[in-house]
Amino acid sequence: MLTTTEKIVFGLLVLISLLLSVRSFSIMIRVIRRGNDRFYFDQPFGRIREALSVLFTQKTVLKYRPFISFLHTLIAWAFILYMLVNIGDVLQGFFAGYRFGGQNPVANVYRFFIDIFSILAILAMTFFLIRRFLFNLESQQYNEAVLITTDTRQGIRRDSLIVGFFIILHIGFRFIGESIVIHMEGPDPWQPLASLVSVIWSPIGYDTAKILHHISWWLAIGLILAFIPYFPSSKHAHLFMGPINYLLRPHRNAHGTLQPIDFEDENNEQFGVARLEHLERTQILDAYACIMCNRCQEVCPAYITGKALSPSALEINKRYFINRNKNKLASAEEVPETLLEYSLSESALWACTSCAACNEICPVGNEPMYDILNIRRDRVLMESQFPRQLQNAFNGMERNYNPWNMNEDRLKWTEVLEGIEVKTVEQNPEFEILYWVGCAGCFDQRGQIIAQSFAKLLNKANVNFAVLGNLEKCTGDSARRAGNEYLFAMLAKENVETLNQYKVKKIVVTCPHCLHTLKNEYPQFGGHYEVIHHTEFTSQLIRSGKLKIESGTRETANLTFHDPCYLGRHNQIYDAPRLNLEYAGYSISEMGRNKSNSFCCGAGGAQMWKEEEQGIEAVRHNRLKEAQSTKAELLCTSCPFCLTMLTDASNELNSTIQVKDIAQILAEQIK
Repeated sequence: MLTTTEKIVFGLLVLISLLLSVRSFSIMIRVIRRGNDRFYFDQPFGRIREALSVLFTQKTVLKYRPFISFLHTLIAWAFILYMLVNIGDVLQGFFAGYRFGGQNPVANVYRFFIDIFSILAILAMTFFLIRRFLFNLESQQYNEAVLITTDTRQGIRRDSLIVGFFIILHIGFRFIGESIVIHMEGPDPWQPLASLVSVIWSPIGYDTAKILHHISWWLAIGLILAFIPYFPSSKHAHLFMGPINYLLRPHRNAHGTLQPIDFEDENNEQFGVARLEHLERTQILDAYACIMCNRCQEVCPAYITGKALSPSALEINKRYFINRNKNKLASAEEVPETLLEYSLSESALWACTSCAACNEICPVGNEPMYDILNIRRDRVLMESQFPRQLQNAFNGMERNYNPWNMNEDRLKWTEVLEGIEVKTVEQNPEFEILYWVGCAGCFDQRGQIIAQSFAKLLNKANVNFAVLGNLEKCTGDSARRAGNEYLFAMLAKENVETLNQYKVKKIVVTCPHCLHTLKNEYPQFGGHYEVIHHTEFTSQLIRSGKLKIESGTRETANLTFHDPCYLGRHNQIYDAPRLNLEYAGYSISEMGRNKSNSFCCGAGGAQMWKEEEQGIEAVRHNRLKEAQSTKAELLCTSCPFCLTMLTDASNELNSTIQVKDIAQILAEQIK
């Protein structure tokens, strides 16, 4: 028990810690509030449930890297658990004879759990410190092209060292204190590890042991009082900011859905993001929530192929920039540095394929892809600084309504169809299904094969469908992903006007990029339709018996399937393509990276229209090599962009593997 003097000193230290903590946490809050938009708290009970679930179960962390994640989870649970432990220890210090939980079966189990868990947490933290500082095996390494500021490099090591030793010393001194109590009061079977350590104190007397117990108590609790004000600047702020991220971030109908810009707002002087305060509040919160685990980096197609982009570095650079300028930011002073000066480089900005792998894998709900796409908006709309190759695509979408910049009949792809009639909405006003052909289906040679194959399937199943023909314009997906929001908005409004004029209710598409844009982003412009991908639609036709597919022996029986990013991660369609191949009699040799962990083909994020950023390998080559490793003779996909990129990769690498779209495969096997 503490003396009266110790209690007074403790009270003063608590007051000082609280004042400093209020100041540091208020600075954090004011910095986050510098951002645009707002926090979201609709459906509060569901949000609270999800946030608490993430905090206490650590389920999002445990999804990957089972061993490392388990050790990390032990440390996270130690943080949470020791809030309760420290309350008990303070009460024991203030009240003579008090024992947290008393003497009962529940208290016994509590002491047993804390005894075992304390050592596990110390061992886990020791493992991470050795891994980072002695063996340099921590994943916190970046290739030479990635922008890492000096503040970030120094901050990562300093932060890790401070927090690592804090955890070890805080838990360690508390554990030592318990072992001293056991030495003074006798063995405790419910604290087996502390009992083992207590033999160390055998040579010392009771009075000396009591003094040592006081010292260990003060060190353990004192470290907490010192750490709390530092917590907002620490990387371990993610322990609480991660769940808060889940609590306050907007609900998105898909990973890649961007918010529109109101170009009619005369007060809007900034389009896109240049500086930190231009970000949404939840995107600033991302920097505090970042766990620095580098999972996003490990699945990023750009980083894996040696480009300058690391989603992890982007978030970590943001945090240390905030730490360096937190007082200015909190005071609403202007900090002139742009995100491109300290968070990522120009090359990194244009290397993103918008595949959403970083969003999908992040255990704390961060969305670095949105930072990138919003910075692109600033570069295009405010600065006119973007890769020159994109200009042709922009011109094509603006003048000829397609990124190929082709001034041709959008129905030309139908000319080779023998005995199959493709009617426009004007020729067939009573259509039930609108087939959105897309620019690839109209103008790209490989895309035309997909469109022709799907038209055959629709005719064979006697589907009452129509196309827009020359009334159809590019959905604007590539414009939006490249940052040209103004061009996207123009195309979206014109397409919505056309679709609504012809009272379109249900749309089927062969391009996942068109699927995503029409389904998830056109509602922002008044376009509300049921949009379905051709793999889902043909699956329905086959199940209903309207479409008969031959499932006999084929020359090419060994097949692997590539999940397009905009079909899979963005729209969660994984089963329909595989069902179609199953109906056709194929068994799939899955690649190691498949479904939600699929690897990008390299075309998304407007990469289709520009040269790939400098790296050690083309993204499409990396994916093609993985397909080859399955020993498959046929690589199947369900996206015209993927078909183009992977076919090019096959030719460039002199591969014998064939690349086809599912529509093409099914059309070849119609009974």
